[in-house]
Formats: sequence, C-alpha cells, structure tokens
Amino acid sequence: MHLLDYNPDDLDVTISELLVATSDSADPDLPDVVPTVLRMLRTRLGMDVAFVSQIANGRRVIEAVDCAPGFSPVHAGQSDPVEESWCQYVVDGRLPEQIADAKPLIAQGQAPDPGFPIGTHLSTPVRLPGGEIYGTLCCFSRTVNADADIQRLRYTANLIAEKLSPGTNG
Repeated sequence: MHLLDYNPDDLDVTISELLVATSDSADPDLPDVVPTVLRMLRTRLGMDVAFVSQIANGRRVIEAVDCAPGFSPVHAGQSDPVEESWCQYVVDGRLPEQIADAKPLIAQGQAPDPGFPIGTHLSTPVRLPGGEIYGTLCCFSRTVNADADIQRLRYTANLIAEKLSPGTNG
C-alpha cells in the first residue's frame, strides 16, 4: 500500500484538510468551509455547478452552492418538493450517481426537466454513519464532460457526512 504516497496539492488531500480542520467535533450545520470545497470540486471537475442539499420534511433545500460565473441556476436557501428533485431520484436509485449525458433522460421523461441545460450530472448521497440520508452532494455541467469523477464526489460526501454526525470526533 502507498498510503504516504500523495501529492500535497492533490484535491482530495486539500478537501480533507479543509474539512478536518473545521472543528474537533461534529456540528449539525455544514462547516463554513463547504463553499470553498464546492468551488474546488466544481473547478477541478470542470463542472458549472456544485452544491450540497439537505432532504427533510418532503423538501430539498440547497444548503451551499458554487456556480460558474454567469450561470446561477440554483442558489443557497432554494427549496423545492423533494419529488421534483434529481437528488431524490439518485437517493432512491431511479437515477444513477453518474450520468455522462442527461439530455436523453430529460427528453424521455426519465428525469425531471430542471428548466436549464444539464449535460453531465454527478450526485451522491451524503449518508450519515448511522445510515440516515442528510441529502446529496451534486455537480453538473451544461455540456457533456467526459472527465467527471464520481469517486471524488463520494469521497467528499463522506467527509461532509462525518462533520454532520452527532458524536463523531474529527
């Protein structure tokens, strides 16, 4: 194993350091550093939007978001019925976590039409250690992006979940 073989400029290392450094114990709210993490993810993955949503009480709420300049289809605090959200479709398994080109799914009615273009879409549940779903970590681009990496999103979602878990020490 090469556990110590890493580039300190690697995105995963930077994200881990940012999230681990936020506090010594779990917090019921997202750490203040999450928008910075979202910007790093969005930029490195070549996506247009990255966000963390919370799913509760039949609603999906955008808790933190980072968008490419000139394109802001979602904003922090935005709330909509969970059944109209791609987030819930992914959590339920009705949509895969990684969609290379979402346009055909929208055209065929397999995914809700968001009212703006989506090419590549990545979404993974933010699953607390007890198994409860907090929400999702998502990013998408307006065009198809062959370099999109769901593993990086899963890794980051797990770190966020650890920060949100009561009784977990960082």
